Amino acid sequence: MSTTPTTPTTATAATTATDTTATSPAVRPEAPPPPPPLTGLRVLDLATLFAGPLAATLLGDFGAEVIKVEHPAKPDPSRGHGPAKQGVGLWWKLLGRNKRTLTLDLSKPGGRTTLLRLAATADVIIENFRPGTLEKWDLGWAELSAANPRLVLTRVTAFGQFGPYAHRPGFGTLAEAMSGFAAITGEPDAPPTLPPFGLADSIAALATAYAVMTALAARDRTGGGQVVDMAIIEPILAVLGPQPTWYDQLGYVQARTGNRSANNAPRNTYRTADGSWVAVSTSAQSIAERVLRLVGRPELIDEPWFATGAGRAAHADVLDAAVGDWVATRSRTEVLAEFEKAEAAVAPVQDVRDVMEDPQYQALNTITTVPDPELGPLRMQNVLFRLSATPGAIRWTGRPHGADTDEVLTELGLTPAQVRALREEGAV
Repeated sequence: MSTTPTTPTTATAATTATDTTATSPAVRPEAPPPPPPLTGLRVLDLATLFAGPLAATLLGDFGAEVIKVEHPAKPDPSRGHGPAKQGVGLWWKLLGRNKRTLTLDLSKPGGRTTLLRLAATADVIIENFRPGTLEKWDLGWAELSAANPRLVLTRVTAFGQFGPYAHRPGFGTLAEAMSGFAAITGEPDAPPTLPPFGLADSIAALATAYAVMTALAARDRTGGGQVVDMAIIEPILAVLGPQPTWYDQLGYVQARTGNRSANNAPRNTYRTADGSWVAVSTSAQSIAERVLRLVGRPELIDEPWFATGAGRAAHADVLDAAVGDWVATRSRTEVLAEFEKAEAAVAPVQDVRDVMEDPQYQALNTITTVPDPELGPLRMQNVLFRLSATPGAIRWTGRPHGADTDEVLTELGLTPAQVRALREEGAV
């Protein structure tokens, strides 16, 4: 693996303690930290917007060497998605972290040849072209696996590689609609609601990272690579719960219930005296009882319907009034303190300003600061989980378009003359 473009962040880099003074006793230097668990894994990220690239980011966070391959004239659109500072897209700083950037036009002969050379050195390729696009460029599974029989080719598309919708253009929004998510989201008398962020893409990214590691585990046993077919419409359906089984066995179709649940109550958001909001959940019977005692309505616990989650959900109006009236007379700070004292489940409804100051997120170091050559210190989400022995790290933020092209091609064995020829062809 090549050297990284920037030094590790101070939040994640280990320090080495030494003492060279003549009067102090000798101090044994601290052992260097163990390498991240995916060190030595090489991933080619050919994908754009957003599931495939995020899956590659998750792998890079735990040590995989990720090479982001972008078209020379058409960079990943995430570079221009959302707010920018000084002309620099901020979303890319997050999505492109821990990736080196290389430009290649795969439709050019030189681009095709270079990708095959890269594929021979890689463990994983992640792509999200419409089915048949790589094959049109003679870069399908037949050619890629011939170049590297151990390769895992990960294909992330809206609808999968086959079926009547396979060749349609698609994005995560369509998956949120098609999966049933939008149909159950929103108030009962309001339109179906789509999330204001890439929910289906993000769920698919998590599933894709899992699929890649599963395929690599199989490769460890068999010695051979394979194709991962990830349809963005499927992971979001998987996390929606047993809706297909309910329908199959009972003909039951889940309806929109707003913030309420058909399985328990009280479960809602409630406004506090100072204009804030809190969310209350009572999935466990014992928690529901604690909440009703806290809000001064213990007599409701003795109602026959209170003994089951479905019974409580059927009386959500009564329970919401009991909790809502109590919450409405207290500040958010008071509500949270009283719920904590009662060991009942509550959380403040926070926006990003609150998240940045939240003491639990601070304790977990969920938001970390990373130096960026263009913008200075940047705060962003840290790696997704903590490993006690081989932790992940953010080694650098999203790099400029094509910043590492010459370095990567030189490592691949191309001479300066060959690189120039690729540029003259428009392949890089």
